[in-house]
Amino acid sequence: MKKGHSAASILAVIGLGFLLPIGWLLAHLPMRAGLWAGRRLGDLLWLALPRRRAVALDNLKLAFGRERSEADLRDLCRRSFEHLGMNMVESCIFFFRPPEVLLSRVDLGNSEPVLSAVALGKGVLALTAHFGNWELLAASHALSDFPVSVVARPIDHPLMNRIVERFRLRSGVELITKQLALPAIRDALRRGRMVGILLDQNASRADGVFAPFFGVPASTSKSMAVLSLRTGAPVVPIFIRRTEDGRHFVEADPAIPVPPDGDPINYTAAFNLSIEAAIRRAPEQWFWIHRRWKTRPESGTA
Repeated sequence: MKKGHSAASILAVIGLGFLLPIGWLLAHLPMRAGLWAGRRLGDLLWLALPRRRAVALDNLKLAFGRERSEADLRDLCRRSFEHLGMNMVESCIFFFRPPEVLLSRVDLGNSEPVLSAVALGKGVLALTAHFGNWELLAASHALSDFPVSVVARPIDHPLMNRIVERFRLRSGVELITKQLALPAIRDALRRGRMVGILLDQNASRADGVFAPFFGVPASTSKSMAVLSLRTGAPVVPIFIRRTEDGRHFVEADPAIPVPPDGDPINYTAAFNLSIEAAIRRAPEQWFWIHRRWKTRPESGTA
């Protein structure tokens, strides 16, 4: 086992030694050329990752199969890969160049929903998703006065995890490890921080509840609903979207009302509707390659 881990680490170091110079070069291209290179990188991923392409197409059919033709869905799928490629190039820019190079391309929308939530004095739960350049969304807190903590799952490979952590910490966010998140989130809320949670990934049967997402039951973590109900912290949807001119727009919606019955399942369903509405504004910018509907309801349940 130790030999296997050692070999994997050696291969990872060799791979990084090859990729880091390429990342540096991509980071220093003029912005328009870098985004063009990102789209071409996405095209390569589209060709090189047939299994992920199949997952993305299946997801798109579940979400839009009744609304769009198969040709439209295939085109949308390819554009989603191109968007991922642009995100990768922008990650290189943020990693190898001063943070303000990329942050200068971020525009903040109306901050009133966040200000109203902060005024309650309970901290704020920021509902977001793997949409737009979500890593840049966390970094964009540097443009505002709101202290931010982000719940993130460590990457399995320790070396890659250290690199990604360095990337995230450059913007001054506080990282909360997903496995030990609940006490740390409560503490962050008590300190008046905004805690960002990406709620758009498949949850296990033990951790999730089934709530509609594009009209299809999707196992969704109930943790945000439970936290909000127990702490009184409002849930404010905040998303970042790439605009046609290559900039990024951060948009906050009013806090999602707590259901009159206080049911976490109904609350979670409202979260899914908010995420779905954001995705519909620019569907190519969501992370379709994730198996969002992997966990299915048991036979005879909703």
